[in-house]
Amino acid sequence: MSETTDDRPPSKVARLIDEYELDGLGAELETRWTGEGVERMSLRDLADYFNKQLLEQALRNAGMSTLDTDVDSTYVNLTDDEVSTGVRTDTRNRLEQNGVDVDAVETDFVTYQAIRSYLKEWRGAEYDHPSDEEKRANDRESIQRLLTRTLSVTEDRIEKLRDTERIAVEEFEVFVEAQVLCQRCGTQYPVTEFIDNGGCDCLLDDAE
Repeated sequence: MSETTDDRPPSKVARLIDEYELDGLGAELETRWTGEGVERMSLRDLADYFNKQLLEQALRNAGMSTLDTDVDSTYVNLTDDEVSTGVRTDTRNRLEQNGVDVDAVETDFVTYQAIRSYLKEWRGAEYDHPSDEEKRANDRESIQRLLTRTLSVTEDRIEKLRDTERIAVEEFEVFVEAQVLCQRCGTQYPVTEFIDNGGCDCLLDDAE
């Protein structure tokens, strides 16, 4: 099914999905953005993901094996500002020698704004952001699970060391607690209290 055969506004992303014959990628982008049944990706991450799909398809169209070519590292070499000029030039030369029109592919790369417009305006997708309270509660729960896991693993390792007579201990108890120190006022909080409190009192008082 074509991505560009109706009255919806023009979309570079939709056009490229058609041109590169990336059937199903539009629905995948929407799923990854909304987080329906998968780990959610940000718009910036989705832009990189989309661009890598374009690059991979361009490599295939030129007859290059993606098994022998690391698409991720090739993409980084072409786009990352921290990559040296020499590495970028070598990467471009290697691709061009294999029949890849690097300039055309780079022109086709999209920004996160293009991904956002495609998802919201072209596909009509919406992402329901959690409220501040929900986000704090979810992150608090995630941290608590990690601390509980750390506690369990630590107890288990110490027990095994004790049982194999590698350390000298009989009964013991493990304490695991993450602390947050506010460098502005020097107050220290247990991390769960810090999150529940909404931050440090010194800043909360200033906001009142």
